[in-house]
Amino acid sequence: MNSLARVTAQGAYVPNKVLDNYELERMVETNDEWIVQRTGIRERRIADEQEQTSDLAYYAVKDLENKYNVDITDVDFIIVATLTPDFKTPSVASYIQYKLGIEHAGAIDLNAACAGFTYGLQLANSLISSGMHHKILVIGAETLSKISDYTDRSTCILFGDGAGAFLVESNKDQSSFILQTNGSNGGKGKNLYATHTANQFDNETLNDHGLIVQNGREVYKWAVTTVPREVNRLLDKVKIDINHIDWFVPHSANQRMLESIAHKLHLPKEKLLTSIQYFGNTSSASIPLAIDSAMKEQKIKNGDKLLLFGFGGGLAYSGLVVEWNVPTA
Repeated sequence: MNSLARVTAQGAYVPNKVLDNYELERMVETNDEWIVQRTGIRERRIADEQEQTSDLAYYAVKDLENKYNVDITDVDFIIVATLTPDFKTPSVASYIQYKLGIEHAGAIDLNAACAGFTYGLQLANSLISSGMHHKILVIGAETLSKISDYTDRSTCILFGDGAGAFLVESNKDQSSFILQTNGSNGGKGKNLYATHTANQFDNETLNDHGLIVQNGREVYKWAVTTVPREVNRLLDKVKIDINHIDWFVPHSANQRMLESIAHKLHLPKEKLLTSIQYFGNTSSASIPLAIDSAMKEQKIKNGDKLLLFGFGGGLAYSGLVVEWNVPTA
């Protein structure tokens, strides 16, 4: 199916509260040097007790609206990628539809963890290209601090809160989407999970305290093997050489991991766009936050080819090549 969809605007939002490495030193047995060396993270943003995922998502859309002076009242579908919804139901997307005053819009939440935003873009492209919808908001939003264990130094140093939003519209003359890929290895799901109920995975009892549990070593091994392999497969399909990719925007999981992936792809580190250093790992929000920062720094130019690749909980992955044609706000 030929793509008939274009990204026309983007926005982002992060909470005001900053949690830096020195404050974490007072909470768990760690230090700034150890964290930076292993993750590349210096700070992360933390939502306050009253601030929910829907609030972050709402402010990201308002940022998009204000920067580009776009009309969103005729949006006909809203997709929110999140693993930290305000409620089991109603969905964050439905709440966003209400808060933005958008009438007659479909609204769904999508949970593919760190691959959620790229899955959301794929879904938006498909819905528009099929003719079912014409104007879609795709939002990645997380309040991971609310499910982080601040007694576990292996995980609490990683996660932060934030949101990013793209507006995707019907456009038969200038499509953004070139090609996409996705997949999952559910057998490795026990290496990264959060559950509120007692459960088992292949007869192995899972922790039911509702907080994020991660086997960092296994996730790292899976990512540095899977991501380069699937990126190369994607580029082979679209007949694009890696050197013709202007920017690689992977999920900002860990700076050392991303540098290893870039090295395996023979891609210069200078082509990496991340949000890891000052926002930490924000799961589904990390890719739009990275793009927002790059837009503010005027790095991305119209016509640039971007390779977006989300990967994480599931263990799922989702990637796509896009041609960027969003003006600098």
